[in-house]
Amino acid sequence: MKLITSKLFAAALLGAGALTAALPAMAGKTLDDIKAKGQVVCGVSTGLAGFSAADSNGKWSGLDVDICKAIAAAVLKDPEKVKYVPLGAQQRFTALQSGEIDILSRNTTFTLTRDGSLGLHQTAVTYYDGQGFMVPVKSKIKSAKQLKGQTVCVQSGTTTEKNLADYSKAAGLNIKPVVFEKLEATNAAYFSGRCVAYTTDASGLASIRNKEAKDPAEHLILPELISKEPLGPLVRRGDDEWLAISKWVIYGLIEAEEYGVTQANAGSMSGTTDPVVKRLLGIGDDTGKLLGLDAEWLARSIKAVGNYGEIFERNVGPTSALKLPRGSNNQWNKGGLQYAYPLR
Repeated sequence: MKLITSKLFAAALLGAGALTAALPAMAGKTLDDIKAKGQVVCGVSTGLAGFSAADSNGKWSGLDVDICKAIAAAVLKDPEKVKYVPLGAQQRFTALQSGEIDILSRNTTFTLTRDGSLGLHQTAVTYYDGQGFMVPVKSKIKSAKQLKGQTVCVQSGTTTEKNLADYSKAAGLNIKPVVFEKLEATNAAYFSGRCVAYTTDASGLASIRNKEAKDPAEHLILPELISKEPLGPLVRRGDDEWLAISKWVIYGLIEAEEYGVTQANAGSMSGTTDPVVKRLLGIGDDTGKLLGLDAEWLARSIKAVGNYGEIFERNVGPTSALKLPRGSNNQWNKGGLQYAYPLR
């Protein structure tokens, strides 16, 4: 009798679990606030070409900007309903912690310390990077090993500053950091010749060289990378629903590329028989109800900004002004690290 009762109890628990798993998600406080104010408030850089930068008319563009547009399209049905708040490295985390912004999409590295001590959640990696060095071609420096005893410009309040100190000590280079709080001051110091080299993420160096140098060809990014810099958006802890929406929009854009769903064809694939594509476009299983959204949440994101590959190519890829190779940011089945969790 006890055995039968135990089996029935276990079956009841499984049944209850299945029912719970099928229930739609409750909207979180952040999503409710966003709907009430009619915009996603997105923290971005003060100006990093290819990632987040405003033109002379105040129009923002870049890879990090496109992520915010995709999220706005998913939750507000309009990619333009985003307020961009430019933030320096020292201010970015406080702005998110205080509720000034809803999401920080600002070339920010995921680390254990940030994940464990700031009251923030890391979402999904949007760009795999590494820290490098840039030098004037006329310096004749070809390798980071030649920076022994040299001055290097670096921005404070970043992982870059700590990585530089670790690298210098480990390699016995006695590098002399010249530290600045603001990006603009760091750029000015390097291009005025105050430092022999400039260090930050390699993608950032390419952006700075393209935007700030009188002649980009006069500056060389050295081949060595001295760190791993997985970059991506962060959100506040305490709102699991908003965390889920933020990361699944990113995974959806990555998955869309893998399955050939693009900005151009997303609206004309209603006849597809591929179950994955049907889920991506909201014409198969309704994944939106699990996030507190409607069925077409991801289809709108793709139509707004394209899939991950399109976002990469447009903003930082080989045909963009930055001309960065796809490299580690290629799809997992093409030798890269971009790998979306299954949308099912």
